Formats: sequence, C-alpha cells, structure tokens
Amino acid sequence: MRKDQNRNKESGRRPAPAPVRKKKEKTSRCPFSSNCGGCTDIDTPMEEQLEEKQKTVESCIGMYGPVERIIAMKNPGRYRHKVTSIFGLDYKGHPVCGVYRARSHEIVPVTTCMIENRIADSIVQSIFRLLPSFKLKVYDEVTGKGQIRAVQVRVAEHTGQAMVTIVTNGPAFPSKEHFVETLLKEQERITTIVQNINSKSTTMVLGTAQKVIYGPGYIEDELCGKRFRISSRSFYQINPLQTEKLYNVAIDMAGLSGKERVLDAYCGIGTIGICAAGKAKEVLGVELNDEAIEDAKVNAGLNGITNISFESDDAGRFAEDLAARGEKIDVLFMDPPRSGASEEFLKSILTLAPKKIVYISCNPETLGENLKVLTDGGYEMKKAVPVDMFPFTRNIEVSTELTRK
Repeated sequence: MRKDQNRNKESGRRPAPAPVRKKKEKTSRCPFSSNCGGCTDIDTPMEEQLEEKQKTVESCIGMYGPVERIIAMKNPGRYRHKVTSIFGLDYKGHPVCGVYRARSHEIVPVTTCMIENRIADSIVQSIFRLLPSFKLKVYDEVTGKGQIRAVQVRVAEHTGQAMVTIVTNGPAFPSKEHFVETLLKEQERITTIVQNINSKSTTMVLGTAQKVIYGPGYIEDELCGKRFRISSRSFYQINPLQTEKLYNVAIDMAGLSGKERVLDAYCGIGTIGICAAGKAKEVLGVELNDEAIEDAKVNAGLNGITNISFESDDAGRFAEDLAARGEKIDVLFMDPPRSGASEEFLKSILTLAPKKIVYISCNPETLGENLKVLTDGGYEMKKAVPVDMFPFTRNIEVSTELTRK
C-alpha cells in the first residue's frame, strides 16, 4: 500500500481522488462552476433558461389551468442576499471554506460567487482569513474537533444592514471579543453578529442554540413598502427584488376588497400577510417557528398594522381548529416548503373551504401533486404566474390562483 494511502487510512480521511483525464471543455464564466454545481445554468443564455423554466411549469401544472409568461429578472446576478459557507478540511487536511459538492460532503473552496451578494462574499472571506491569527480551527468532520463549522451572512437590500451568524462546534469561542473587534474594522457594513451552536453530527447548518455577540441580533429590510425584522433562523426570500414582484402578483390574485378574512399559512416573519393587510378586513398568520412568530409580531408593530394576529402552531392543526369552531376564511395564502403541503394540511383546507387560495410554490412538481388534491376537492385553478427568483439555476417560483367551484 502507498504511503499516502496509509496516512489517509490512519487519519480516517478519504484518499485523494485519482486524476481523471477529461476532454478539453469550454471555459465557463465561473471558475468554480464545474465543481460547485450550484448555478448549473451559469453559461446558458437567459432566453434559454426562461424558456426551459416555462416548459417545466407548464408540464407540471398546465393540465389544471393556464400558465402565464414567466416574469424575468431585469438584471440577474448577485441576487442571493443570504450566503452560507461551510468551513472544514479538504482531503489533504487543509482548511477550506465554500460549498458542498452535489450529493457529497466534499467542500468545494469558493472565494466569490456570481449569484451571491458581493458584501456577503467579502465578509465570509474576511472571517476565513482571520481564523489563523486567533488560533481558531475549522471543524473536522472526521474527528469532530475544531471550532468553526460554518458562516451565514444576510445583507438587507434596502437598508444595507448585514447580519453574520458564525456556527461553532460547541459554546466555546476563544478570543471572541478581539475577533469581533478585528472583523468589524475590516467589514464596516456588519451591524450584528450571532454565535450559533451546533455540536451534532448532522447535515443541518444551524443548531437550535445561539447567542448574540454583537449588535441587536437581527437586521431590518424593506419589502413592498413595509419594514421587516429578520433574525438569523427566520425564513426570508433570498432575492428581494423578485420577491416584490412575486408578492404583488400573489396579492393581486387574492382580489382583496377590504372585506375579507385572510389566513396566511406558513407565514414566516409575516411578510405576505403584512403586505396584504391594508387591503383586507382581518389577517391571521400561522407558523411553527416560534422565533419567526416573534419577529412577525414585531413586524406588525413596526408597520403600525392592527388588523393582523399571529399564532405559533402547525398550519394544518390551526386550520382544523378554525373549521371545528365554524370560523370562515375568505382567502388563504399558502407558501409551503419545497416538499409541498402535507396531506393533513390539504385535508384541513378542504374542510375549512376558503373561497380563494393563493398558492406560492418553489417546486412545480410538488405544486402539481397538491393541485390534484385541491382540484379533486372542489377547486379550480384560474391561472399560474411563474417568477424567475433564482436565475442561472433550475429553480423556479410560481404563484397560483384557485377558486372554489
């Protein structure tokens, strides 16, 4: 056995990948794209990307109703305002930061990304560069040792505020105060820093415990003329410019006249419900994440909105309780995760029977599966509008309008 293979075996590390001779390929716009796998269409002309996404949506849900033309992004690029970078060791044991290669735990070093916010990229690189000066080690997935596991940066589009979440392997953070002081001198746009603690052997980036080590622990941004507080673990769309277009489409689909009672399911920090509240009589928001609900309540206060209330609960259980009490909902906004709405939630909605449903989806396949249940249950899809929230990737957002027959 070769010496380097012996060393890998003893250390528990994977051996270096054998060199593979490849045919000469066309140079990509992005030097990392061949290994990263994040923006699979970085070299595809935008017209082709939009056409392919249009076809995808039509093939998944076109049988239920008309699909309008996709809404493109005017200046695509650098749109991701939340950036997550994994810190670890490469197969040689050298510290790296970047992203996992698709379907693996191999970290691809990425110094800059054509779809990520420039400020966020710069902050990540500053943190990585400062670690040796403070004798801070990156996390070793094999031994479970090392302090720094990941860094997540959010940058607010309209306010310019930046929040840094540093994920550590346990509560210890040596030289924390000095490290923060030095980082702030390099990156003046940072307004808050949070230490997130994750000691588990898991693919989840963020742990459940965290503490604020600088600033208020949140940032604020503006969306559709409203102001929102965003915490480190709260859901907030990564492309704020396209989000405004998506929400305007969704609220227009709701056809609110000021008399409606609205339910905002999977409400997160209350973005859709708060943006729609001025056109409705009453809005109820429900979300399972306690931290997001606290942000939602604060956000309602920030905008002086008094006709909205929020509950921390499972969306399906909450809808069932409303139906059991004989309460009525005129319009339902729902924005579930990529896996789609659960069967229990869909059943509860059919029982609640709102007059109109506005379904926002980031996965046309699961949207199609859910639409079958809803249309079989007495709803008709009036139209769907795709929005290109994620240029240079295969992902697509869709807002769908359904009415009860």
